Amino acid sequence: MYSLIETEIGGRKITFETGKMAKQTSGSVVVSSGDTTVLVTVVADKKTKDMGFLPLTIEYQERMYAAGRIPGSYFRREIGRPSEKEILTCRLIDRPLRPLFPEGYMSETQVIATVFSADPEFDPDILAMNGASTALMLSDVPFAGPVAAARVGYIDGQYVINPSTQQLEKSAMNLVVAGTPTAVVMVEGKTGELAEDVVLEAIFYAHEKIQPLIELQLELQKQVGKAKREVVVPVVNEPLKAAVEALAASGMEEVVTTAEKIARGDRYDLLKEEVLAQVDPELYQDEREVFDLLSSYKKHVMRDRIVSQGQRLDGRSFEEVRPISCEVGILPRAHGSALFTRGETQALVISTLGSERDEQHLEGLSGDVYRRFMLHYNFPPFCVGEVRFLRGPSRRDIGHGTLARRGVSEVLPAADKFPYTMRVVSEVLESNGSSSMATVCGASLALMDAGVPVKAPVSGVAMGLIKEGDNVVILTDILGDEDHLGDMDFKVVGTEKGITGLQMDIKIDGVDREIMGKALEQAKNGRVHILGKMVEAIEIPREGVADHAPKYVSIKINPDKIRDIIGPGGKIIREMTAEFDSKIDVEDDGTVKIFSNSSESSKALVKRIEEITAVPEVGKIYEGEVKTIKDFGAFVQILPGTDGMVHISELKNSRVNKVTDVLKEGDVVRVKVIEIDGRGRIRLSRKAALAEGEE
Repeated sequence: MYSLIETEIGGRKITFETGKMAKQTSGSVVVSSGDTTVLVTVVADKKTKDMGFLPLTIEYQERMYAAGRIPGSYFRREIGRPSEKEILTCRLIDRPLRPLFPEGYMSETQVIATVFSADPEFDPDILAMNGASTALMLSDVPFAGPVAAARVGYIDGQYVINPSTQQLEKSAMNLVVAGTPTAVVMVEGKTGELAEDVVLEAIFYAHEKIQPLIELQLELQKQVGKAKREVVVPVVNEPLKAAVEALAASGMEEVVTTAEKIARGDRYDLLKEEVLAQVDPELYQDEREVFDLLSSYKKHVMRDRIVSQGQRLDGRSFEEVRPISCEVGILPRAHGSALFTRGETQALVISTLGSERDEQHLEGLSGDVYRRFMLHYNFPPFCVGEVRFLRGPSRRDIGHGTLARRGVSEVLPAADKFPYTMRVVSEVLESNGSSSMATVCGASLALMDAGVPVKAPVSGVAMGLIKEGDNVVILTDILGDEDHLGDMDFKVVGTEKGITGLQMDIKIDGVDREIMGKALEQAKNGRVHILGKMVEAIEIPREGVADHAPKYVSIKINPDKIRDIIGPGGKIIREMTAEFDSKIDVEDDGTVKIFSNSSESSKALVKRIEEITAVPEVGKIYEGEVKTIKDFGAFVQILPGTDGMVHISELKNSRVNKVTDVLKEGDVVRVKVIEIDGRGRIRLSRKAALAEGEE
C-alpha cells in the first residue's frame, strides 16, 4: 500500500514514502529532504538459524550518479571495498538499532541504504539512519523501535538542528544523536573544546527535536505496517541453570576476583571444563547450552558484585583510572613516537610529517576532499592473545581511528601556521579496555614529540554503566569484561579545557539526562587525571620538528616566473626535486613550499629557485657565462634563462678590434646591467663592472 508522510525538523522538510519502490522487500522507504534522496530496504530470511548471535547486516552505499559524477576508479563504477564514509555511516546506522531486537530473534536480516540523489549541503547519513528505523518499523521484523536521529551544530552560542555543510564549517560542534521516545541511545561526533554542560544540553536538545520523526514513524506503521513475526523466546532450562550455578559458584567467585586479564580468562576456561565434566548429561542436548548459562551466570555475578558490593573486577574504585605509563621518543627514525600504557592496554603511536602532496585524497558525493591529518588504528590479533588472518582494517578499526582523529584534530595548528601533512598510526600492542582512548593519548604525545605545535594535549577515557533497577553505577576507565558485560560504552576525548570528541553506545533502552550528566562529569575527572600523567612525559611540543622530519621553507616568487621553475613538461622541477632530495609545491599565487630532508639542501634549493626566478635590475652587477660571440658584441647569461648583450664598445675602456680578443664562449665574466628597454632587452657593460671593481 502506497503512503507518503512528511514532517519538518529545524526548518527542513523531510518526506517518507513507501509502497512505490522496492516492493518485494520485507520493508522499504524512500526518505527525502531537499535534493537528497535515500532508499532504505529491509529483507529478513523466513527461516530461523540459531547462530548464537543476531545475524544483522547493515550496508550503506553512495552512488556517484547521485551527485552527477562519474567514479574516478579505473573501472568507472562503484566496486570493491566501501569507502571510509560508507563504513562510518554503516556503523552510525547499526549501533542504535542492534540493541532493540528481541532476544531469540535469529533470522538473517539485512538493511541496505542507497543514496539516489545527494544535495551537497545535506549529508545523507541522517536520512539513512531515520530510514533504517522506518523500514524496520514497516516490515514484519520484530523491532522495538522507533529510533530517530539528527545532527546538532553549535553556532554563535546557538544550537542548530541538521545544519547545512556551510553551517558546519562555522560550527563548534558536529554531533549525531539517536534516540527513542524516552531516551538517548547513541551519540557520535566532535566538539571544539566545549564544556560538559554545553555538550549535555546539545544532546538532549537534539533528543527533543527528533520526537516528530518518531511520531511520523509510528503513524506510518499504523497506516501501512506489516504484522510482526512471532519470536520464540528461549525457554530457560531451569534444572540445568540451577545445576550450572551450583557447580560454578565457588569457581566463579575466583574468576571475578582475578585481576589480571589472561589469568582470569584461563581460570574461566578451566571452570567451563570443570562444570561440563560434572553436570548431568541428561539435563542438556548441546554443550553450548551449558556454556551459555555459565556466561549468563558470570555476567550476573560480576554485575551484582559491582552494584551490591561496590567491587570491580580488578579491585579499583568506580572512579579510579588504572596505572599509567607514558614514554616519548621510542623509535629513533620516526618523526615522533610514544608508548602509552594504561593497565593492560598499550598503544605504540607514531607520527609522520610530510608535504601537501602527502594529503589524503577522498572522493565523495560532496566532491573531492583533501585531508591533511590522518589517524590510522591497527588492532593486530596478538594484542589480545589470539590467532587470526590479517585482512586489513576492519569496520571497528576504521571507527576507532575516526573517533581518535576527530578528538585530536580539534587541537591541531592551522595549515597557514604549520603546513605539514600529518599522519598518526596507532599500533595496539595490548588490549584490555578502550584501546581507542589509549590511541588518543598516544597520538597527542607522538605529535608533541614530533614538534607539532598543538594547542593543548588531549586525552581520552572510556566510561561504563551498570544499571540494575534503580541502582546505577558509572565506571571510569572500563576493562574489556566491564565493557562486554556492562550496559554502556561512553568514550570522551578532550583537553583540560573541554570536550573535543565523544561516542556513546548502549545495550539497554537508553540513558537519561541525569545519568549522562554524571558520566560526563566523572569522565572529566578521569580525563584530567590522565593528562596529568601525560605531561610528566612531555609537557609542551618540542621546539622545531624532529631531526628526521622534512624541513619546511616558504618563499614568494613572481607568478609570471612559475613556468620557469616548472620547466617544459615539468622537467626543471623534477630535476631539482631529485638533485636536492626535496619536495616542491608551487601555488598559483607564487608561493613555493619546500620540504627538504636537511637544512643544507633546503638552503641550496632556495638559492637555485631565487636564481631561476630572479629579475634583472639596472645598476646591479652579475657574474655570467658568455654564451654567444658576435662581431658587434657578446651575449652573456646573467640569470638562468636570461641573457644580455655586451656591445663591443662596453668590453673595456680602451678600443677593442675584435670581441674574441677579450672574450670567448664559455668564459665567466662580471657585467653590469646598464639598461633594460621597453621590449625587455638587456644591455650589459663589462667596463662598468671593471670600473666599480677598481673602486
